[in-house]
Amino acid sequence: MSDTLHEFSRALADTVEAGGRYTVRVEARRRLPASGVIWSPDGVIVTAHHVVEWDSNITVGLPPDGRPVPARLVGRDPATDLAVLRADASGLEAAPHAGDGDLRVGHLVLSLGRPGRTVQATLGIVSALGQAWRTMGGGEIDRYLQTDTAMYPGFSGGPLVDAAGRMLGINSSALLRGISLTVPVATVGRLVDTLLAHGRVPRGHLGVKVQPVRLPTAVAERIGQETGVLVLSVESQSPADRGGLLLGDTIVALDGQPVRDIDDLMALLGGDRVGASVPVRVLRGGEVRDLTVTIGERG
Repeated sequence: MSDTLHEFSRALADTVEAGGRYTVRVEARRRLPASGVIWSPDGVIVTAHHVVEWDSNITVGLPPDGRPVPARLVGRDPATDLAVLRADASGLEAAPHAGDGDLRVGHLVLSLGRPGRTVQATLGIVSALGQAWRTMGGGEIDRYLQTDTAMYPGFSGGPLVDAAGRMLGINSSALLRGISLTVPVATVGRLVDTLLAHGRVPRGHLGVKVQPVRLPTAVAERIGQETGVLVLSVESQSPADRGGLLLGDTIVALDGQPVRDIDDLMALLGGDRVGASVPVRVLRGGEVRDLTVTIGERG
């Protein structure tokens, strides 16, 4: 029994050592430094958006001993809590990526961080897996991945690794407060490509605050859906304001697609619709009306 525990312990230490070779320290805020991951050998670093408070004078501490090098912000996406930096370094060891096709609830995982000079680690299990989901900010996450690994201060932006030391994703303590969530590798890769190309992730903007509501029975039967989203406020000079949307309207469709709840609306405000003039169907005073709104870009 003691031999088995010894082998298990040594295997865990080997996994942490492997993951530590691509886990970096990120100094981009006034408080405790955070962590990041070497995405490519030419110095591309991925970390959490919420730990990057500065747009300049950023420092990255490289493995194995936290050697500091300057870095610059390439771009960020608050909706998925991801940011991309480029460190003044090359020939780095990039994180190997693990596919999550075989990942199951109960699998052992490690969260790594480097808020100091050396790598730190916590052990846990995958506590929940789910389908693709959308964050409160409208970010599209390819898979819901929750663990019970402890997220100590400075761990945000660091990797979640499997038993072989391969990265499963980027850890975040900001997507859902009190829950250790991981942005999976598939999502990270897609957003890194976008941020490297454009410096931002374009998303559509209407300029309204809404809440889901149930439609009157007669209207629901007529349009074939039971719910819509009630407009609680309209920003002055916003796309919604210029398009004629009013406080009290209920949005039931956008660009020919039904809007039953807030998730539907957010899903239809993708970057591909920025600048496009689209029809918006609303319920106003018990009557269905069709408006045209030119979708803006969220700042």
